[in-house]
Amino acid sequence: MEQTASESNILLTVNNIEVIYDHVILVLKGVSLEVPEEGIVALLGANGAGKTTTLKAISNLLRAERGDVTKGSIEFRGDRVDKLSPSELVKRGVTQVMEGRHVFEHLTVQENLLTGAYTRTDGRNAISQSLEMVYGYFPRLKERRKSQAGYISGGEQQMVAVGRALMAKPSVILLDEPSMGLAPLLVEEIFEIVKLLNQKEKVTILLAEQNTIMALKYATYGYIMENGRVVMDGDAKELANNEDVKEFYLGMSGENRKSFKNVKNYRRRKRWLS
Repeated sequence: MEQTASESNILLTVNNIEVIYDHVILVLKGVSLEVPEEGIVALLGANGAGKTTTLKAISNLLRAERGDVTKGSIEFRGDRVDKLSPSELVKRGVTQVMEGRHVFEHLTVQENLLTGAYTRTDGRNAISQSLEMVYGYFPRLKERRKSQAGYISGGEQQMVAVGRALMAKPSVILLDEPSMGLAPLLVEEIFEIVKLLNQKEKVTILLAEQNTIMALKYATYGYIMENGRVVMDGDAKELANNEDVKEFYLGMSGENRKSFKNVKNYRRRKRWLS
C-alpha cells in the first residue's frame, strides 16, 4: 500500500484490523489505513462496505453494538488506543460525528454544542471562545442557538453535529456520511466548512462518504472499501481519474458503455489488484 505521508507525519494508523459482531459475523477483514496530520482522507464505498464500522472501530464505539476488534491494532500519535474508552479517546483528541445527524432533540442548539465540551478542563473562558469559533463557521447556528434542536432543519442539525465535535477541541474528526439526506447546495456548504476547518483550525479529517465525487473533490487521499476490505487507495485526484473508479463508483466511464452483465461481474477482473 502506498504511503500517504512520511512516517513522522502520520497521526492515525489502522493496522490490519478484523472486526466481528456478536462473536460470529466477520465485518472487517484486514483493513489498514493511514491518516496524515492535517490531512483530509476519504473512506469510500457503497452502503455496507464497512466504512462506518471502520470509524466506530477507531472511536471505540463498537462495543455498544456488540462488536469487537479481534485482530490488528489502532494507533494515535504512535500509541495504541484500541483498548481505550470512547471518552478517553475524546480527551486525546479523536472525535466522531455519527451518521444520521444525531442531536439531543429536547435541548437547544447551544446546549447541544456545549455537550461537546464535557471532557474539557480548560475553563469557561476557553469553552466560550470555542463556542464563538463554532458560531463563526456556522452563523446560522448562532441565529438558531435558542431553538430546540429537534425542530431545526436537517442541514442545521448536521452543522450542530459537526460544531459539537469541534467543541471538544479535537485533533482529528471522524466524519460519517455528512452528505446523507441533504440537498446538493447544503452538501457543498458543509464540505466547504470542513475544508476551512482543516485549513484554518488544522483539524485532521477522516471522512466516510458514499458521495464519491464530492469526497474526492475535497480529500487529498482516498481508500475504497468493498465487502469489509480496502481494495484500492491513492491520491484523490488519481482515484477520481481512474477508469474503474469512474465506472463503478462515479457512474461514468471514458469507454463505451458496458453491458450490465459485464458490470455485474467486474470483480473478476479488478484491474486495481493486478
